[in-house]
Amino acid sequence: MVDTQFEVIVIGAGHAGCEAAYIAARIGAKTALVTLDTNSIGQMSCNPAIGGIAKGHLVREVDALGGIMGEVIDATGIQFRLLNRSRGPAVQSPRAQADRNLYRTEMRRRLATTEGLSILEGEVAEIKFIGDRVTGVELADGTVIEARTVVLTTGTFLNGLIHVGKKTFQAGRSGEPASIKLANCIRGIGFKTGRLKTGTPPRLDGRTIDYTKFAVQPGDQRPVPFSFKTDEINRPQIACFIGYTNEAVHDVIRTNLDKSPLYSGDIKGIGPRYCPSIEDKVVKFAEKSRHQIFLEPEGYNTYEIYPNGISTSMAEEVQHEFVRKIAGLENVKLLRPGYAVEYDFVDPRELFATLETKRIRGLFHAGQINGTSGYEEAAGQGIVAGINAARSALDRDAVLLDRAASYIGVMIDDLVTKGADEPYRMFTSRAEMRLSLRYDNADQRLTPLAREIGSIDDADYEAFEQRQRDIDTVKKFLSNTKVTDLGEEKLNEMNLDGSPDSYRGRKLDYLARRPDCSAEKLIEIVKAAIADKAGEKEIVVALNDIRYSGYLKDQETLARRRGRYDDLEIPGHVDFNRISGLSNEVVQKLGNVRPRTIGQAARIPGVTPAAVSILLVEMLRT
Repeated sequence: MVDTQFEVIVIGAGHAGCEAAYIAARIGAKTALVTLDTNSIGQMSCNPAIGGIAKGHLVREVDALGGIMGEVIDATGIQFRLLNRSRGPAVQSPRAQADRNLYRTEMRRRLATTEGLSILEGEVAEIKFIGDRVTGVELADGTVIEARTVVLTTGTFLNGLIHVGKKTFQAGRSGEPASIKLANCIRGIGFKTGRLKTGTPPRLDGRTIDYTKFAVQPGDQRPVPFSFKTDEINRPQIACFIGYTNEAVHDVIRTNLDKSPLYSGDIKGIGPRYCPSIEDKVVKFAEKSRHQIFLEPEGYNTYEIYPNGISTSMAEEVQHEFVRKIAGLENVKLLRPGYAVEYDFVDPRELFATLETKRIRGLFHAGQINGTSGYEEAAGQGIVAGINAARSALDRDAVLLDRAASYIGVMIDDLVTKGADEPYRMFTSRAEMRLSLRYDNADQRLTPLAREIGSIDDADYEAFEQRQRDIDTVKKFLSNTKVTDLGEEKLNEMNLDGSPDSYRGRKLDYLARRPDCSAEKLIEIVKAAIADKAGEKEIVVALNDIRYSGYLKDQETLARRRGRYDDLEIPGHVDFNRISGLSNEVVQKLGNVRPRTIGQAARIPGVTPAAVSILLVEMLRT
């Protein structure tokens, strides 16, 4: 007999739902995860990858709070890369290709073995509530499941509508039904809703690709894990490949734009700005003669290839034609066409920062229902919604994440204060304190909170404390060891500016702050001296902490300064195109709104704190 009494119900088993259900159960709430299909738990609906710029930071933060996305990708990844290695540590971020089937299987296995978590298969048709308080849900078969709190993580399923050329049909994703009754229930409650759109490329048969016409993109020799619990990753890695579209491809697309639902007016939803379809790229960036494509394998035991960069909703025959114009894909077989999906979302300004709705107490929203785009953004919201749903059900205080202490906090604050007029994607530039929000220090920032709320166990917290002790050991070594103790030969090897005599009296932490000092060489020096007291990961964190210490003071000063100048006027004649450093998106939005003050500019959705700082400096200079 199905249990119908729970403390927390999570609707939907995508990336938001998985994190919400897992963390709610970990905290101690009796939790039900309700999904249309238990075989689709943790499904990667679009590209088979986790992480990326800023997104990898989110995964690390989810892990630091006790979530599971990082552990699952570490266990199922087939290629790992640390992005932005040539830039500063604050903007470096891990990314991994996943074995799509292994990821789904591993996520389901971990959830199924989580104490206090039940997985139920069924369609939620209605949210039940009395007055302004949620009481549970009703399934399409009439079953009522009661709970003190409910977390809604519907992804693209609310009134989902798929487009392939002129063909249109209701679905949440290919082969899975849309949630129509639940969408009607949400609208009936009175939530302000809108329509968004996302898309996916056709899948290719890797056996029919000429890889000699593509550049090889290997993984890192020493992969950087996502989870702080993972010591190292030793699995074999699979290469990805890089290619490009060409004018012949673009000509086919231009000729057939009348068959594109995106340009015929059939699609009403707003698509993601930073992951546009190939037809959007061809039209909006007509001056470009080519666009990059990444051929990404979908797993160890499949020949299916995901061509990242050519998302499309063009007619199926048009997809066949333009794909085969790409060098190396002349004889490729398309396993299934790409498509666009439109879906309902709820204005995230309907939420408190806990992700609880303002209209119905005990009802929480997380993931794409809040107007976001991406697995990682969904997971970050899922863990916050799950934590607060569980704590509410257990009569405990809510947990809020500060935007100064986490990217998850930045994202949620952006959503609940500014809303979303297009799919929201995380970028490092969205955070005022981004220099302190590195991927490698997420545990320093968030694991003490996880311990406080009971989402990590004793062994994991002891491992965290040991890492912090090791980091302190490295810092003490650097602050107590003289540069001259290295010897003249070692100093010469480091190619530092100035003579060895100029470093007399200086300590190694001074070198760590110098831009001309190789971090790799310092790491080797520290490893050789105290290898028995700290590992390389802890050495890297210590060096990064020291290197950024001075910049953090400047960052805090600029943040305070920006607040003082909220009322500074922006002249009406300003040409935002001429301000160096502003992105095209920011220029467009400033031009459309024409803000009168710095404070007003800062409140425009899509105008980042980094852009506000640039604008402030420009206004003070004129």
